[in-house]
Amino acid sequence: MLGPVLLAASRSDRMRRVVAAAPVTRPVVNRFIAGDELRPAMDTVRSLTASGLDVTLDHLGEDVTDRATAQAARDAYLRLLEALRHDGLGTRAEVSVKLSAFGQTLPDGGHDIALANVRRVAELAAEVGTTVTLDMEDHTTVDSTLAILGDLRAEHPQTGAVLQSYLFRTEDDARALAVAGSRVRLVKGAYKEPAAVAFQTKAEVDKAYVRALRILFAGDGYPMVGSHDPRMIAIAQDLAARDRRPAGSYEFQMLYGIRTAEQRRLADEGTRMRIYVPYGADWYGYFMRRLAERPANLAFFLRSFLPAR
Repeated sequence: MLGPVLLAASRSDRMRRVVAAAPVTRPVVNRFIAGDELRPAMDTVRSLTASGLDVTLDHLGEDVTDRATAQAARDAYLRLLEALRHDGLGTRAEVSVKLSAFGQTLPDGGHDIALANVRRVAELAAEVGTTVTLDMEDHTTVDSTLAILGDLRAEHPQTGAVLQSYLFRTEDDARALAVAGSRVRLVKGAYKEPAAVAFQTKAEVDKAYVRALRILFAGDGYPMVGSHDPRMIAIAQDLAARDRRPAGSYEFQMLYGIRTAEQRRLADEGTRMRIYVPYGADWYGYFMRRLAERPANLAFFLRSFLPAR
């Protein structure tokens, strides 16, 4: 019952102020966020890659309200990519982009603004030897995001996409994207969506996830299994065996700070394991969605408010 409440709170400016001001918040945020600035984020990248894990980096921010902020988000990614180039990490780290941070939802030409901004990021990523994955946001942005994906893939075929299994449309989108050269991260979904467009129960979302997973593994693309659910991980491994997918033709992805032992286990088994590493000062929306996803995350946060004994 708390999940929908937390998802609604993730868009609340009033709750943002309350949570950000709480003195116990910062230590808990640090579990999921690799710092407010680029330097500590790069320290995290170096540590993870040295231990055999791959990384995708997300400079936090979304729902910008003006062009200047969208350009600032783009410039943050350009600085990030230059840091990856400096450290020679282009083959181990990619970047994930929320197009709403690049201006997608601006009322006057937002789609074209976001495309222009992300195109520059994709160009530099290609120079660095890495690539970009377009994160998926709420259902109102899906058509625009997939259209931008199509434009980018014409120039940079390795550009990745994210699909969310809780949306009714996702199986059709998975079929369209399960083609050679396509990279698709499949997640369950972390936004509050209406019943008209999305499954509402965990059981329905899980079943939809498996259906989309089967489509992606049977196709010619590169599936990226974005899940911490042990059942989904096991099913993905079974599908890889069934479809005779060799190591390196798919990967698992998990969030920074969540199920680290499982991340290590999969990597030690020889499976490609990529960690989604967010950083930046605009952490509130991301943080609240992580609390909403798993009761264990929420319990961890609430315990931090209790006085020490």
